[in-house]
Amino acid sequence: MTDITPREPRARAARQSDVARLAGVSQSAVSRVISGDPSVSRIPEETRKRIQEAIAALGYVPNPVARNLRGKRTQLLGVHTFEPLFPNPRESFYFEFLLGIEQRAEQTGHDLVLFSSTGDGAGARRIYREETNRLTIADGSVLLGMSPDRDELARLWRDGYPFIHIGRREVAGAPFPCVVPDYWGAAAEIVRRLYDNGHRSIVYVRSPIEGEPYDDRRSGYREAVERLRLRDDSPGFTSGERDLPDSVLEDLVSGRATAAVVESEGLAVLLHAELTRRGVSIPRDVSVAVLEDTSGAGVPWSDLRIPRKEIGTIAVDRLIAMVEDPAGPRESVLVACDAVHGETIAAARNERDA
Repeated sequence: MTDITPREPRARAARQSDVARLAGVSQSAVSRVISGDPSVSRIPEETRKRIQEAIAALGYVPNPVARNLRGKRTQLLGVHTFEPLFPNPRESFYFEFLLGIEQRAEQTGHDLVLFSSTGDGAGARRIYREETNRLTIADGSVLLGMSPDRDELARLWRDGYPFIHIGRREVAGAPFPCVVPDYWGAAAEIVRRLYDNGHRSIVYVRSPIEGEPYDDRRSGYREAVERLRLRDDSPGFTSGERDLPDSVLEDLVSGRATAAVVESEGLAVLLHAELTRRGVSIPRDVSVAVLEDTSGAGVPWSDLRIPRKEIGTIAVDRLIAMVEDPAGPRESVLVACDAVHGETIAAARNERDA
């Protein structure tokens, strides 16, 4: 048996945080062992034993009032963001996600708690602070942001705290549930639309941003190009070169390629400017599709649209289901994105000239 003894005499009653520190576990794990939470079975037997030994060593006695409160749901749902989301809320990528979350929470009788403080000198938004899960004041939480701390996601999953992430994120050993926009399917549909307009040689303009959402776009594009037997010799497709290389412009200006698929609105604007400078018009001479939601742009790009409000609603429904049934399945859900026609895809030049 592991020898666990208190490090020093205490002048106050022991707390759960003291038990967690002595046992070398999270406070959430201690709470679940004490309360008999159904998810306690996820905690290894050896860890549960250490917690019980720490409780005995410290003489910890649960507060019956606090335990009674913990036995009831708070009707609070958390929203944790990994980076600032409100530089200009109505133009923010995240605004409609948050709108869907808020409206569904209100419809289901829940209040929202927004976790946004950093807690460290680097400005990172942490879930755990001083070994304590900050989210536990809420029954469960919706997580979102481009750059999550994956170690914290894994820990949150191991602790059994109910949460769901908006957007696909892969963490080894932690298959937590996500609400995933189907970028793969939308990218494939956009390629199909170019094919239907007679385009057989296209180029791919790749963003410098990496991550699962971009992996999904690239996989959907590649599958469609290969299935439809289209030609793409561009560096963005063949070697993963980023941004807008000269060879791509040369192919489009010369007519060797008749269409471009671009990962971001910013790159589409740059491509438009460079083609215009060379006397090439979109879509008369070159068709362009953007694998991003450009609904706030001044140009009516042919693009994909993410049902962000719907995704926020689904996230809340899935989270409530997890809170109400802690032992139930925690599965991800794929949500279709729309491939919008816009005004930047037209028939290929060789089709019009035939």
